[in-house]
Amino acid sequence: MLRSLLMAIVAAVVVSPVAAQQTGLQRLDTGDDGREWEAVGRLDLGGRGFCTGTLIAPDLVLTAAHCLFDKSTGQRIDQNKIEFLAGWRNGRASAYRWIRRAVIHPGYVFDQDVAADRVRNDVALLELHHPIRNGRVEPFTTDRRPIKGQRIGVVSYGRGRSEAPSLQEVCDVIARQQGVLVMSCDVTYGASGAPIFSFESGRPRVVSVVSAMAEVDGRKVSLGTQLEEPLAVLRAALAAGEGIQQAGAPQMNAVGVRRVTGAKFAKP
Repeated sequence: MLRSLLMAIVAAVVVSPVAAQQTGLQRLDTGDDGREWEAVGRLDLGGRGFCTGTLIAPDLVLTAAHCLFDKSTGQRIDQNKIEFLAGWRNGRASAYRWIRRAVIHPGYVFDQDVAADRVRNDVALLELHHPIRNGRVEPFTTDRRPIKGQRIGVVSYGRGRSEAPSLQEVCDVIARQQGVLVMSCDVTYGASGAPIFSFESGRPRVVSVVSAMAEVDGRKVSLGTQLEEPLAVLRAALAAGEGIQQAGAPQMNAVGVRRVTGAKFAKP
């Protein structure tokens, strides 16, 4: 069945809701539980919902590119209305910051039909108006792509758990293909952009971000980009002065729904 899933990633998929499993998740409700994870935060998207983001430098937040689009119109969300709530937990954050600039991978197309291209390039980098220099909020470093079978974990917000992050510390990489990671990590709506961590070097390091969730014959998986090359492209774009939002962003066309090998695919 995994072969069927990979075929679906390369071809087209069914865009439809996928229910996530609720096993292996630890809700980080208390200060002690969440202390190591304060650099993971909720991205509030100007009243259009939320995603998960991760501080990877005092002024840079990593997330998924599709988070920056209004899913009903395909228009870019006004980045000046996006707020990063670092360590958001039960009505309070360790730091609050608005977004100054935002760049998405140049190969990302919001309404693209080819799932592999969409997932592989589904990454964005947000520059904050003011750096977060708070001893409680320590940015995560990034690392090389994980290998098949490697132990990984995810910290995310999600539907039904938007007021505190949840940690799944043990999941793994099922496969890698065409720049896409297929993972066993548990995700749901709101988890888009959530950091995937490796634990090989002591402190967790970000190795991917959640782009989508998928289901094949009842088996639920998450999909993400292999981070190294896309992140280098985004850093270069910011260094070149890009990321000031222009008016009249392209509008999304209606996405055709096609069935392929029993797979289902959705942006969480």
